[in-house]
Amino acid sequence: MVFNMGELFCGAGGLAMGARQAHVVTPDNGAFSIRHAWANDIDEWACATYAKNILGGDSNNVINLPVEELNIRELPKIEGFAFGFPCNDYSVVGKQKGLNGKFGSLYTYGVQVLEHHRPAWFVAENVGGLQSANRGHALKSILDDLAAAGPRYLLTPHLYKFEDYGVPQTRHRIIIVGIRSDLGLEFKIPAPTHAGKHVSAREAIESPPIAKDAFNHEFTEHSPRVVEMLDHIPAGENAWYEGIPEQLRLNVKRAKLSHIYRRLDPDKPAYTVTGTGGGGTHVYHWSESRALTNRERARLQTFEDSFEFIGPKESVRKQIGMAVPPHGAKVIFEALLKTFAGVEYEYVTSEWFERFGYR
Repeated sequence: MVFNMGELFCGAGGLAMGARQAHVVTPDNGAFSIRHAWANDIDEWACATYAKNILGGDSNNVINLPVEELNIRELPKIEGFAFGFPCNDYSVVGKQKGLNGKFGSLYTYGVQVLEHHRPAWFVAENVGGLQSANRGHALKSILDDLAAAGPRYLLTPHLYKFEDYGVPQTRHRIIIVGIRSDLGLEFKIPAPTHAGKHVSAREAIESPPIAKDAFNHEFTEHSPRVVEMLDHIPAGENAWYEGIPEQLRLNVKRAKLSHIYRRLDPDKPAYTVTGTGGGGTHVYHWSESRALTNRERARLQTFEDSFEFIGPKESVRKQIGMAVPPHGAKVIFEALLKTFAGVEYEYVTSEWFERFGYR
C-alpha cells in the first residue's frame, strides 16, 4: 500500500524526507510506503528546497502561501497527513504565550485538514516546550482537538529524545501520532535504538569527510576578536568560560544563555541546532575557531550531503534549524507503516496517559 501524504508547514522537508525513506516489507512481500501529494509553507526558499529534494524539482504541488489563505477543501485527496505546526509561541526560548500568541492557534488548520480529508493517519510535531505552555493547558487542548477531529483519532503523543534514536544532537520534540479510530489500530512508540550509545558530533561531521565543493558548505568570516575569544574556549564550553581574558569577554549583564559561542564536545551529540539568533548562536567547532558551515549543521540534523538547500545563507540556516531530523522522522514513519502492515516492532509505553488521558 502506498499512502498519499499531504503536509502543512512543510519547511525544507525534514519530516518529508523521513517519510520518503520509510519502507516496510511484510513476510508475504507486501510493500508499504509513503508518496507526497502536496505541501504548503509560507517560506518561499523552504518551498523551493522542498520541491527540489522531495518532489524532484516539481514545484506545482508545493503551495507557497500563508496557511490562512490556503483552500483546504480543494487540496487533492490524501491518506496520510503531517504538520509541524509553528513553535514560536511554545518554545521555552521565547515568552511561551502558547495558545494566546500570534502563532499558537495555527495548529487548527491541521485540524481542518483532518475534518475535511479524514486521512487514515497523521503525524504532528512541535517543541518540547509545548508541555509547559499555558501551564500545560495548551497541549491538552491541542490533543483534545486532534482526537475529536473528523472521524475521531486515537492519539499516541510522546516526547522523543532524538539522540536516543541515532541523531547526533540532543533534540527533544513532541510527536503526536494519530490513527483514525474506526481502523482499530493503535500506534506504539518505537523503542530507542541508541540509548547509551549516542552518535557523537565528531562522527557526524567527520565520517565521511565533507567534500570541499559540497552544497551549502560556505564558511563564515569572523572578526579577529571573535576568533581570539574562541581560541580561549575549550570544547564543550561557552562564552562564559572563566579562562577567557577579561578584555575578550562579552558585556552581558542579564541572562547568560548557555549556547552563546558554545563549542561542541566532539565525543557527545551536539546541542540543539537552532534556525535563528544573532552572533554566538551558530554552533561552533570543537577544535577550529569558527562556526559550523550549514552543511555541517545539516549533518547534525541527519540530512544527506546530496540534499541541497536553496536560498541565501541565513535562509538556509533557518531551514536547517527549523527542520525535523529526517532520520528521527524515518523511525516514526516506519513504525507507523509497520502498524498498518501488521509487522511487530519493539516499543515503549507512554508516560503521558495519566497526565493527558492519551497513550
